[in-house]
Amino acid sequence: MAVMTLASLAPLPASPQDTWTPARTPWGDPDLSGVWDFKTLTPLERPSELSGKDVLSDEDAAEYERETLRSLDKDRRTSDGLTAEQDVRNAYNQFWWDYGTKLTEDKRTSLIVDPPDGRVPPLTPEAQKRADARTAALQRPAHGPEDRTVWERCILGLNTGPPMNPSVYNNNVHLFQIPGTVVILTEMAHDARVVLMDGRPHLPGDIRQWRGDSRGHWEGDTLVVDTTNFTGKTSFRGSGAEMHLVERFTRVGAKTLLYEYTIDDPKSFEKTWSAAIPMTRTEEPMFEYACHEGNYGMFNLLEGARVQERTKSK
Repeated sequence: MAVMTLASLAPLPASPQDTWTPARTPWGDPDLSGVWDFKTLTPLERPSELSGKDVLSDEDAAEYERETLRSLDKDRRTSDGLTAEQDVRNAYNQFWWDYGTKLTEDKRTSLIVDPPDGRVPPLTPEAQKRADARTAALQRPAHGPEDRTVWERCILGLNTGPPMNPSVYNNNVHLFQIPGTVVILTEMAHDARVVLMDGRPHLPGDIRQWRGDSRGHWEGDTLVVDTTNFTGKTSFRGSGAEMHLVERFTRVGAKTLLYEYTIDDPKSFEKTWSAAIPMTRTEEPMFEYACHEGNYGMFNLLEGARVQERTKSK
């Protein structure tokens, strides 16, 4: 499966005195270990108002960043055009959010690099039926926790996948390496994915997992992670249980890791699609995301649904 790599994300040719040599582990593999930050204001999909613009000029990028940050500011109040209802829905003040302040370095207008329009391809009729059913379930009072989304139930993190995508906070991933194994630990919802590198085949088709079944190998200095055996409960942008995900991790500089992924799911999308996300090395620590501890959200949601039912029955 081909994955598009953006030439613009590759480092510029180095002069002889500052040539960067990729680090190696003691056993000889490219060293990708450490904590990587992938927050960015660049959206996954290209906004409709930027249709036809792959990259912004310096001036347009500065304006986009300024307006986007203003609209995202949770500390705005009604005097700044924010209604009281919107203020309450924001839930947290600005201190708690971490969606970044800049577009990607090359000022792309979408993280999706294929198809060229920077948009997720249309869903198939089968996938649209699944999406409509999920929407309908969320619009009625929940009968039980199973009626809510997997990220709302703290089973998987919002946008941490696989695949990984920037979200509103906790945009960090810690890569661990030992001979024959790589562990991908995302900060959001403490998701840890173990990638086996010993050449064994995927699990049998009747065994399905929340994060799929990942197998890895090296192509030169690039870590390639092939994941199948998803469950239909972990839909990403409308994907189904047959999604085939290929991720690529390439260290292109001392502090830059290029993360790319391609989704192939003919039962869900009209065509395959790919994204490229630059990650930056950080010395900041990862923090525990204890989603369940002291979280009364699900209890209150279900209790509220029962109150609504009793009120309607009177």
